Amino acid sequence: MTYRLRSLYNLGGYLAAACLTLICLLISAQIVGRIIDKIATAIGGDRIGLAIPGLSEISGFLLVGASFLGLAYTFVHGGHIRVTLLIGRLPPAVRAWVEVFCLSVALALALYLAWNLYWLLDDSIAFNETSYGLLRIPLWIPQSAMLAGVVIFCLSLIECLFQTLTAAVRAPHDFTIDDSGHE
Repeated sequence: MTYRLRSLYNLGGYLAAACLTLICLLISAQIVGRIIDKIATAIGGDRIGLAIPGLSEISGFLLVGASFLGLAYTFVHGGHIRVTLLIGRLPPAVRAWVEVFCLSVALALALYLAWNLYWLLDDSIAFNETSYGLLRIPLWIPQSAMLAGVVIFCLSLIECLFQTLTAAVRAPHDFTIDDSGHE
């Protein structure tokens, strides 16, 4: 399947990878800080106190960003789990329309999620909501990543739906799905 917005989906994947890398770096820095403190106290010195305040909260927000920003990238590259046991046995013409139905349902659910995330983001900005942890992080920051990821995912679903619908109408008997779950 050819995606015209593949570079946008790849960007989402790269941003998700950056979030995961940042989580790894922050946790590694915290571990190194604790090791230095252990060594310092073992040799009779005082703890240096190398700690990252609010690390679990920051890591949680970065994980949210990674999860949502990577949705479209994963979908386009066939990484989402698909149960093709039933539709793999259907005739190609029927399979094409079942795919159209499934993609339509997925798009409707993703659009519903995007709509509600938009209003959640709007409320967070209007009421200046912040997190409850040690660091007072404005909630619109992780919510923006969530909304951006879902909107990009909606775009990938729209592209896939139109291409599958075109194949279902033009040549339904030639409809096939490769191992990645795409036409």
